[in-house]
Amino acid sequence: QVRLVESGGGLVQAGGSLKLACVASGNIFGSDAMAWFREAPGKDRELVGAVSDVRTTIYADSVRGRFTISRDNAKRTVYLQMNSLKPEDTAIYYCNAGGFEFGSTRYIASHLWGQGTQVTVSS
Repeated sequence: QVRLVESGGGLVQAGGSLKLACVASGNIFGSDAMAWFREAPGKDRELVGAVSDVRTTIYADSVRGRFTISRDNAKRTVYLQMNSLKPEDTAIYYCNAGGFEFGSTRYIASHLWGQGTQVTVSS
């Protein structure tokens, strides 16, 4: 059974940092691209960043330069280091195991989602 479990969310003041982690179990991870999405109240779920099996990374414009996605294949874990947090980063953050469209940097989400972790940034 495939499972993704996120952790690391919490309440932080604007300008602060958090590091999220997503641990994968089951028959995934090694050759899969991994991604972080977020969903704020009243908004659609959006891609925050993704990392390929060869560590190619992409980011949403709103987080580029502040967030860093990385992976540790030995630990079957993908991380999201979030610095210089803003109130508009407040959302539930979800991990996804998917892939990149062949020959491009477009991430294709799968049906494999974690339960999410809440990030709240106070002003």
